Amino acid sequence: MKRIILSSLAAVSILVSTSVAKDFYATIDGEKITKADINIAIQDPRVNFDTLPEAAQKNVLDQIINKKLLAKYAITKGIEKDKDFQDSLQKLKEDLAFQVWQRNELRDTKIAEADIKKFYDENKDKFVQPELLEARHILVKTEDEAKALIKELSSAKELEKAFIEAAKTKSTGPSGKDGGYLGKFQAAQMVPEFTAGAKALKKGEISKEPVKTQFGFHVIYLIDNIPSKTASYEQVKGNINQMMASQKYNENVKKLADDLRSKAKIVIK
Repeated sequence: MKRIILSSLAAVSILVSTSVAKDFYATIDGEKITKADINIAIQDPRVNFDTLPEAAQKNVLDQIINKKLLAKYAITKGIEKDKDFQDSLQKLKEDLAFQVWQRNELRDTKIAEADIKKFYDENKDKFVQPELLEARHILVKTEDEAKALIKELSSAKELEKAFIEAAKTKSTGPSGKDGGYLGKFQAAQMVPEFTAGAKALKKGEISKEPVKTQFGFHVIYLIDNIPSKTASYEQVKGNINQMMASQKYNENVKKLADDLRSKAKIVIK
């Protein structure tokens, strides 16, 4: 049987309009082929079966139908008595038992609200959001070029608009095509000279003098300066709970595993 090329399915599913998902897609002697069967066959969450072309849907369904029919045939021929089948089934049962048990244990591991709040209060330094700068820049090779740009832009009526156009045509940096936009960044993410030049500006200002770095000469436009602040308890409570629950789960599992190991006969060759 031909295998489905999943990348091709992902591509074509994007091009076809979305349709309503069905409860089931076919039956074999009364047994329904459901969305779960489809997902197992495709094995790619990016692919929406309901938006695939009709030929691709038929291909998937044919594979599922053939697989189910052949599996039933194998059972009627006694495959369940085969030693390889029994060994594989036991391994699958062990893996599934562990996965479901692990999921249930994690779900049932609870952390008291008071403990979450106590952790937050004692570790506020861990929830400090650093100062962020948001800026554009124009990078040129010489100081004279940078000075000429500063002079030209300083007389612009719409400074940021003029800065964007100048960046697109004159900047040698990779952000030039985006109007010199660098996004929001922490001070430490940039070389010290650039950070100092940006922090010296007020919102909506450009550099009064070229800023020299190892890359060349920069003219900087500061969009915003977002001060450092500590995230509120409500903002991080969920993350703290998840972290503490995972830690508690790991401790409980280790304790249980150690206890089980002490009672088991283990021989390592």
